[in-house]
Amino acid sequence: MLKIHNCLAVSLGAIAGALSRYYLGLWMTQRLGSYFPYGTFIINISGCLIMGFFATLATERILPISPELRLFVAVGFLGSYTTFSTYALDSVNLLGTRQGFLALTYWLGSAFLGVTSVQLGAFLARLFGGK
Repeated sequence: MLKIHNCLAVSLGAIAGALSRYYLGLWMTQRLGSYFPYGTFIINISGCLIMGFFATLATERILPISPELRLFVAVGFLGSYTTFSTYALDSVNLLGTRQGFLALTYWLGSAFLGVTSVQLGAFLARLFGGK
């Protein structure tokens, strides 16, 4: 059964995540240019770090986190903040401009650093949570 407060938690988190992604992406492009998709790269890596940290706090019961807050952060906020579909599109766009080395660096770097960041986030959650 679908609970309205669960839908509200996901929706509000998604709004915050999407707006954060949009404005951080704009800011990164203004500062660093559009030659490389820095915004998407930084957003995906930071989102993976936050996901690892938050999921570890929640699943290992380091902190008491309500189901609604889990939905707000993990599904709503991070689900709209870290869209790997944009990652794939940026990779294809780099390939389309015949920038194979940059495309490969971006594609592999995002995947490797994403997994590493989830692990780092989990480590930090345990370190700061006392477990």
